[in-house]
Formats: sequence, C-alpha cells, structure tokens
Amino acid sequence: MLLVNDRADIARLAGADGVHVGQDDLDPAAARRVVGDDAIVGRSTHTLAQIASAAREPVDYIAVGPVFATASKTTGYEAVGLELVRQAVRYGKPIVAIGGISEASAAEVIGAGAASVAVIGELLRTGNPRERVRALLEAVVPARKARRPDFDDLGR
Repeated sequence: MLLVNDRADIARLAGADGVHVGQDDLDPAAARRVVGDDAIVGRSTHTLAQIASAAREPVDYIAVGPVFATASKTTGYEAVGLELVRQAVRYGKPIVAIGGISEASAAEVIGAGAASVAVIGELLRTGNPRERVRALLEAVVPARKARRPDFDDLGR
C-alpha cells in the first residue's frame, strides 16, 4: 500500500492508494474529491480538538502525534503521550500513532488503542531498515492480535 504525504494531486497521478494530509495541507474533503471515494485519506492531528474535527471529516484514519519526542520531523507540537492515543480511539476511526515510536514502545502504543504505528527514525537506527521492519512487526502484530483478534488495518 502506498500513500502520498501532503499531495492529493500527486497521489492521483501516481495511482497511489491514497493521501495523508496535515493540518496545513488540503482539507480532507477536498483531498477526497481529488483522489476519489475508493482511495485512502488520512489526517494528522496533535490535539483533542483536531482529533474531534478529523473524526467528522471524510478520512479513513486519524494520525496522532508526536506520541513521544522525535527528531525526525518538526511539527511545532510537544509529545502528546499515550493518553491522547487512548482518547482518540473513542472517536471510532482507526488511529495511526506517529512520533518517536521505537521497537521497545510499539507494543505499548498498540496496547493504548492505535491500529498501527508510523515510524521514520526507528527504521534508520541501525542502518538495516529491513531488520528494523521485521523487529517492529514482531512487536506490533502480537500486540494487535491480543487486543483484537480480527483486526483489519483500515476496514478495507
């Protein structure tokens, strides 16, 4: 699955599976018009108010973060912690947790209710991204199955 960050037009032209938009990007309804009803649209959030707003938008998932401190991307927001992930789950959309997530914390993030995690720094930590992906999967998949045996990433 391939999602394009920020650019619905590029996602459509590339035939990507969808687009992820931030707070300063095209709004999700406009992004949905560009990529189509069958594409995936996700939205970045950093506060409970943004989560509540995103839950009313035509998005397939809501990204919450940065969960922990991160040096990979400057968002202008402090780490939000696991409690915001727990609160976000109540809005009924799949939650993608992002920001400072490591192999050591991934299962805890899933345990807090996130449907999945998005990582950057953890993939680059050892110079062997394939090894890091494998380690993350070994941490995340059992935690998801323990929480919800019938899990399906985005309900598709």
